[in-house]
Amino acid sequence: MVADPIAHHLDVRTGLEELTQRECIQLARGCALGRLAVVVDGQPLVFPVNFTFDGHAVVLRTDDGTKLHGARGHRVAFECDGIDLTYHTGWSVVITGRAEAVTAPAEIERLERLPLGPWCPGPKAVWLRLRPRTITGRRIPLHGSQEREV
Repeated sequence: MVADPIAHHLDVRTGLEELTQRECIQLARGCALGRLAVVVDGQPLVFPVNFTFDGHAVVLRTDDGTKLHGARGHRVAFECDGIDLTYHTGWSVVITGRAEAVTAPAEIERLERLPLGPWCPGPKAVWLRLRPRTITGRRIPLHGSQEREV
């Protein structure tokens, strides 16, 4: 019998499905809101952000402030997720990497054509790009829908 190439590995300890990188990107592309995690003065901070993708890179817009100070040029984490309250299922995708401010005028002009507008008032003049170092994801499967691997 040939193994199913899209079969998921179930973590025996937690029962969570480990998602492939491709599935992670596909799920994350369907999200409107994510969270950017940074460290400022030794303290972890998490900011809700709207975002889009540029290839596999997460891009978002911001202004000068704590989020930009904690992100620009530093290692960050980005997370987005989806849940189904009725069936108690859901998924989470975490992307880690270094955030960089996009400064080249031609690159900014190209990014401005992406489907990303500010949700909050203000110009949001700074484009941040998170180039992934890792992309991981987990899914809570329907209860009883899959057998745990041994």
